[in-house]
Amino acid sequence: MCGRFTQYFSYAELHAYFSFFGETLTTPPTNLQPRWHLCPTDPVWVVLHGENGLRLEQMRWGLAPYWWKQPLKKLPATFNARAETVETKPMFREAFKRRRCVIPASGYYEWQDVADGKQPWYFTPREGPIVLIAGLWETWKDPEPPRDTVRSTTMVITEPNSFVAQYHDRMPVLLTRETAGDWLSGAKGSELLKPDENDLVKAWPVSRKVNSSKAPDAPDLIAPIQL
Repeated sequence: MCGRFTQYFSYAELHAYFSFFGETLTTPPTNLQPRWHLCPTDPVWVVLHGENGLRLEQMRWGLAPYWWKQPLKKLPATFNARAETVETKPMFREAFKRRRCVIPASGYYEWQDVADGKQPWYFTPREGPIVLIAGLWETWKDPEPPRDTVRSTTMVITEPNSFVAQYHDRMPVLLTRETAGDWLSGAKGSELLKPDENDLVKAWPVSRKVNSSKAPDAPDLIAPIQL
């Protein structure tokens, strides 16, 4: 599972990243506040197809399918969707067919089981400020007054490559500039939901402060430590 990640890139960095492979981010320049400790149910930035190009939008992390008839507090954990079942599981299958997005990340955390507990590791791109995670999105309307509309998203996760397997048994589906377009357009599907090449991310151990969802959202969370 991937239960924490970071988004501390700027709008200029995000715009340049997509422009590099011929896509246009049409959302007007936005002052993106840096986040070092995004947790499930937090608002996160996602990118999806708009009418004239790519659109940047903030959504709840934890997908609420359009047919969900209960309050969000009764929704099971949907911040991750397993690649092996995303096409068939009721929570995700409609979004997989019709509502795809990418979640730009500066990095993400995973936990390694060690003798005295769980040691967090921070994974971040080897090159550039951004890595793209395959995602899905939905629009849901609260059945209770005031019947607010909520846009939400989930990350697709898969088995690890040999590098990540040293630390954890799952990883997000990381897309490249070449595969992100096919994912967003629907030109390709499950064949993209596999581990990335071993050299896409690097990792280092970080403080166990990040183990708590109540840890302060600060840059020291990603600082390397000595084990």
